[in-house]
Amino acid sequence: MKISRLQRKEQKAFHGYSLTDFLAKVGLTIILGVFLFWWLFPVYWMISSAFKVDVSMFTLPPTWIFKPDLSNFRNLFATKGFSSYVVNSVIVALSSTTIAVILGSLAGYGLARGKIRGKNHIAFWMISTRMAPIVGMMLPLYILFGRFRLVGTLRALILAYTTFNLPFAVWLMRGFFLEIPRDVEEAALVDGCTKLQTFFHIALPLAKPGLVAMAALCFMFAWNDYAFAVIFTSGKTQTLPVACQRLMTEYGIVWGQVMTTGIILVAPVLFLGIVIRKYLVRGLTMGAIR
Repeated sequence: MKISRLQRKEQKAFHGYSLTDFLAKVGLTIILGVFLFWWLFPVYWMISSAFKVDVSMFTLPPTWIFKPDLSNFRNLFATKGFSSYVVNSVIVALSSTTIAVILGSLAGYGLARGKIRGKNHIAFWMISTRMAPIVGMMLPLYILFGRFRLVGTLRALILAYTTFNLPFAVWLMRGFFLEIPRDVEEAALVDGCTKLQTFFHIALPLAKPGLVAMAALCFMFAWNDYAFAVIFTSGKTQTLPVACQRLMTEYGIVWGQVMTTGIILVAPVLFLGIVIRKYLVRGLTMGAIR
């Protein structure tokens, strides 16, 4: 069966496009694979080192296949006070996140829907406080907490994290609520709902992806912070990042326990990111275009 000249050209164009598309996919796969390896290899090395004894941790060439050893975990939790560091981190991170979620959503909704004079300037002023460097905020907060005898307590750390998380939460939630059509809320008001009922039953559920994303980011900041924790806490009120620093002793760095602490620090954040990944992507894109 003869093939016309036009059909030959169409086949060449089709095959050329397929080859180009295939090469583009291969190139993209290679680039993504390199970036994935660049990110995953340190995580793998941290996890594998936590299950090795100190001797096998520094062998050359590295030992890729080995029998897992739990001595680092046992020694770490046998250390006096380490469990309290974990509890302190959980209490501080959850408390700061809860305050930021409650107050941030209420204030963000008020700035988005309320008839407030100069509310755009107020929103910018609030987020500008978040732009201040942490180092510049330490001395004023330390003096303030010292006046109220809060230095060395978990309450000081919760207030310090809330100082940074709350403006960020208000700014984000304002953008999320502005994306919600007013017609939906007006229909609820016509049906007899109060403004508070409209907020809880209409606006807040529609802004759920943004709320989850904001809560996750606030939790990550409070969970991973070291600067505030080392300044405002002491002794039994210290958190996990500070406890990790204490593993660097005058006799050397206890690398096995450092890697184990790293796993404990990374695991909740990684688990949280996997669980809420669909809300995180959608929430971070809400309110991005104004």
